[in-house]
Amino acid sequence: MATKFSHRLNGLEPDNLLAFLALLGLLRSLESDDRKRAEEAKLRPRAAWDIDNPPLRPTLVLAREAAQEEILTRASNGLETLVAAHEFSARKDLDYTREECRELLANEARAATRGTRERIDLLASLMSDSAIKNEKQNAVDPTPLCLLFGQGHQHFLERLADVPRTVAPPPHGRGKKAIPVSGIDCLREALLEPWRRADPTPSFRWDPEEDIRYALMAGDPTDSAYKGGTQHGANRLAAIGLGALTLVPERRAGRVRPSITGGAFSARGFSFAWPIWREAATLAAIRALLAHPKLREPGALAHLGVANVVVAHRISVGKFMNFTRARQPVAKPGEYASGQAGSD
Repeated sequence: MATKFSHRLNGLEPDNLLAFLALLGLLRSLESDDRKRAEEAKLRPRAAWDIDNPPLRPTLVLAREAAQEEILTRASNGLETLVAAHEFSARKDLDYTREECRELLANEARAATRGTRERIDLLASLMSDSAIKNEKQNAVDPTPLCLLFGQGHQHFLERLADVPRTVAPPPHGRGKKAIPVSGIDCLREALLEPWRRADPTPSFRWDPEEDIRYALMAGDPTDSAYKGGTQHGANRLAAIGLGALTLVPERRAGRVRPSITGGAFSARGFSFAWPIWREAATLAAIRALLAHPKLREPGALAHLGVANVVVAHRISVGKFMNFTRARQPVAKPGEYASGQAGSD
């Protein structure tokens, strides 16, 4: 995997949902920038996991040689293009009624063309008029990756609009010692360096390190003196990566509920699985692996170059929700996995 056309992404840990979504966001951003380039300038990004060189990390594989600065600049350019789809008319939460959702999706589907699918792809990853919470409320049941519903003044759509548009966080440090951070610096820190989580910007609670318990801290975690930071560049990319995970309505417990490619429900609740694959794959190929009905069946995708699969569980801690670190699943027959029996 170590070729002059590849770059090891040392910042993206294999068991962190935020990191995996950031990888999807990186590929989406580079593909978006590629669409505006002449054939000889295209990078044609793919990704694989550098399994033979621990610690396990993904590798970005390109069709031609490109320096890190070019990759980061191209990713930043593509991100700026894709963020135009993140417009929700000042709506803060994913609380559309069935009728509002149906009208919005229908209008955006009619407006979409082969080269401008970004908006409809994003909306299709967030909700479906087929899946509502209940007939009385008539509100859509959103993507299981939505963990913010206004608790603690945290609003999902507000962040999904604001975070990817915020090129850089406030300077690191205070006063005269404060160090400005550029958007390229943020992407470099997120993709190429071990995460420091030094940014005070909002997040989506996809990083398992954000599961902060009062009992394990010296002080109140909502106090600025103790409150943990975030990795701003990773959250920007992950917000863009979310658009690659189409919501899949499925029948569970007698009514239609939402899941996503890679998602599954069991007695433990919702979990999300992603593969660790050996050979360089495009974003389209990765999405196909996530949608494979045998994704969680141990060894079932070995013929496709998948070494193993890891699973992160959604958990509730008081009024907040988080995802755990991902682990390899243990086979348990008879559980839901996007409409198929699977393991969790």
